[in-house]
Amino acid sequence: MGKIHFASRVNDLKASFIREVLKSTVKGGAIPLAAGNPSPDAFPVQEVKEITGKILTDNPIVALQYGITEGYEPLREILRKKHQVKDDEDILITSGAQQGIDLSAKTFCNEGDAIICETPSFLGSLSAFRSSLLELSGVMLETDGMNIDQLEEKAKTGAKAIYVIPNFQNPTGITTSAEKRRKIYEIACKYNIFIIEDNPYGDLRYVGDEVPSIKSLDVDGRVVYCGSFSKTLSPGLRVGYVWAKKEIIQKMIILKQVIDVHTPVLSQMICNEFMRNYNFTQHILKLRDLYKKKLMLMLDRIAEDLPDTLKVNAPSGGLFVWGELPKGVDVIDFCKKSLENGAAIVPSIPFLVHGDENISAIRLNFSTPSDEGIIKGIEILKQITDNR
Repeated sequence: MGKIHFASRVNDLKASFIREVLKSTVKGGAIPLAAGNPSPDAFPVQEVKEITGKILTDNPIVALQYGITEGYEPLREILRKKHQVKDDEDILITSGAQQGIDLSAKTFCNEGDAIICETPSFLGSLSAFRSSLLELSGVMLETDGMNIDQLEEKAKTGAKAIYVIPNFQNPTGITTSAEKRRKIYEIACKYNIFIIEDNPYGDLRYVGDEVPSIKSLDVDGRVVYCGSFSKTLSPGLRVGYVWAKKEIIQKMIILKQVIDVHTPVLSQMICNEFMRNYNFTQHILKLRDLYKKKLMLMLDRIAEDLPDTLKVNAPSGGLFVWGELPKGVDVIDFCKKSLENGAAIVPSIPFLVHGDENISAIRLNFSTPSDEGIIKGIEILKQITDNR
């Protein structure tokens, strides 16, 4: 067989840097500071076991048969109530929030169109946009969200959408202020741009008061809100959702039919049953308490062991701590040495929109490793620093 000529949409795509690093944590036993997984202590295993048994006893055919693309109706209904969905809006159940983001880009953007993203930003979304052959336009993050002046300059160029993670952003942990959320929405209205609001971490707030979503400001249907059960219930269930105008949802339904027909019904039924008949609020409070303790432990150890090596802004929630390295430190070399010494961390480079931004930093996850792993992992980073 001759040389394989791949399609343009996959020719320049690379395997997820994070997924490749995670292989080392499985094969080599490295401390998983690179991951973004929920803590093993976060899963409501017994409850899910009870729910699954009940479903397969009382309603097995619905769970095991094909479902409708829109999603399991009882789950859609409870999400409509949770978000106070308007009459001209609806909910589409997706295979994780990642699919909702991908569907949003495909719905609004043609090949070559520009999409504005925070930089740094979530690697999975950046890859989804690149696979659709979109032009990524990066706006630098400040401590309270996007640089608004840069955003407006980018918006003037004719971008089709703005992608934003306003709560405890991945990878930086930054929360966009209420003022900047209003300005982002105003700029989108001014230049007729859609907003993709990605909020997988919103329930995981440990400090301060909740900030209203950008979607809550939406009076003309230009905000598409992507939510998920992955960080609150189980990523393995692969249940997310999109909340948007009915006209937008209808287009996404057609796209989703082509991709996977529907999200697994059993997974949707488990989420629905947990929300309706188990104490979902109490479960979220348990997660907040668990993760707040782990976050405080990591921040304390960084302050103790790495005060001059990592400049961090303590996040108010989410799963990540972003640490900026001193000038002159080779971030790739730093991460390689960390892995060689038994701690897997992620460099800033895969999260950058253009790749040439002057950002030398690492992302640390505190939800996946044990408390002992957090302590040992920071000790390893200290040893690397001391031996430079």
